[in-house]
Amino acid sequence: MSIVYIVSAPSGSGKSTLVAKLLTMVRDLDFSVSYTTRPPRGKEQNRKEYFFVSRQEFEAMIAAGEFLEHADVFGNYYGTARRFLREAEAHGHDLLLDIDVQGASQIMEKIPEAVSIFILPPDWETLERRLRSRGLDPEGVIRRRLDTARREIENYSKYDYILVNDQLEQSTDQLKDIVLAERLKKKSEAELSEEQRIVIETAKGCELERARERVQPILASFNPQVVKSS
Repeated sequence: MSIVYIVSAPSGSGKSTLVAKLLTMVRDLDFSVSYTTRPPRGKEQNRKEYFFVSRQEFEAMIAAGEFLEHADVFGNYYGTARRFLREAEAHGHDLLLDIDVQGASQIMEKIPEAVSIFILPPDWETLERRLRSRGLDPEGVIRRRLDTARREIENYSKYDYILVNDQLEQSTDQLKDIVLAERLKKKSEAELSEEQRIVIETAKGCELERARERVQPILASFNPQVVKSS
């Protein structure tokens, strides 16, 4: 049975970069390209970053039950097609989903055994700087994304793993180790090599309960109430 990995993060956290690097490092891991009704940005290409479709097409797919999950984000639809999971299972591969907290919640309900990973920026200031440096959005959209980020990180405790994307290389290695550690759960302790044990320990360091204390200053930089409610 395929392992489904869910990766979520506020916009600007570097999630797409991490995911792209991960896919070059881990074998037999398929990526689900999401469908969306928003127009392409910058150099985005159809069928690569997203399947760009009309609102009418998307709603027809909803009616036909073709999505594992879908959500309306900033007035545009985003969704994950069921066919990607069927194709991964047919090839004996695992599946990686790059989706927001709304979509992640739907997947967690439908596939409780899915492995969920939430990526945080180092702090609020870094996230704002990253969003502005992209040069893709007007001021109003940037402010809306930052407000949404505040709400999204309140969901961090619903995820299995928390990853702070501070140093790209280190964060990529941690994400890779999480993916590999989940695969290694199928092995007995006696079957594990020393290298595999190190992978498992690295992944454990990112587990929610171990990461809670470490991420408190980050959460506080977004909203002190997040820390109080966690």
